[in-house]
Amino acid sequence: MDRTSALKVIVDESLLARVPGYVLGLIAVPVVDVAAAAAEVDDLLTAAEDAVHGLSLGKAEVSALPPIAAWRDAYRSVDVNPNRFPCAAESVLRRVAKGDRLPRINALVNLCNAVSLDSRLPVASCDVGDITGELAVRLAHGGETYLPLGAPEAPEHPEPGEVVYADAQDRAHSRRWNWRQSEVIRTDVGRRRLLLTVEAVHEGGRADVERALDRLAAALDALGAVRQRPVVLDAAESGAELFVPGQDVPGQDVPGQDVPGQDVPGQDVPGQDVPEQSAAESAAESSVVAG
Repeated sequence: MDRTSALKVIVDESLLARVPGYVLGLIAVPVVDVAAAAAEVDDLLTAAEDAVHGLSLGKAEVSALPPIAAWRDAYRSVDVNPNRFPCAAESVLRRVAKGDRLPRINALVNLCNAVSLDSRLPVASCDVGDITGELAVRLAHGGETYLPLGAPEAPEHPEPGEVVYADAQDRAHSRRWNWRQSEVIRTDVGRRRLLLTVEAVHEGGRADVERALDRLAAALDALGAVRQRPVVLDAAESGAELFVPGQDVPGQDVPGQDVPGQDVPGQDVPGQDVPEQSAAESAAESSVVAG
């Protein structure tokens, strides 16, 4: 798929009725060369781990952190036991709070883990090179197919009512909201088309999501990624069209991949012209160790 194919992301009304405070932040990354490591990202992750180590948090104290406590309540509201299936942010925080370091997977996964630890929010990198049309955060009907991360040969079906990220082909790309990612959207090294997600359910969560998105955007720019402006979905605005031609942040073109660009009113950075856009072929590990 070339990077000019749009993808609509929506949060289903039935989910918002159950969890009205849900906020989903998104950054579309049409092209990025994912490296095995990046020194500046490694430094961010190490600093985030050190900060958590310095707090000497126990398991109960991690669960009581306001963003995490709100996720535990949200999981219960959709009939998921957060003790058995903690949200992605709680999983990484628990692991680091014990004194451990997170595995270094690749530059994008490491970046998401660093921002997740600092923000206490689930932050994910999703390879959407194999997803077309629509990606919905919704309640499962139970017939979706989920390919487990690391074990795609053993497909599963989510339970009816379980929150999943699902595409137009009825494939589920997560289990129990953000507890686990699918093999299809794992982020690996090489040239990729990615969607970065940041989620919150606590009071004041939108501001925290926006801060996390700003950190991700700055890091993506430093890594030379082609990205679009962050988008935030919530009960007031529950859908957005991403990867639309002409919406790339100016100055982020990939050499040798140019196609005619398109200007989108209101999307230009003041004082800068939108250069010709580029196209790249995309291929299809969780952004957090547990999710």
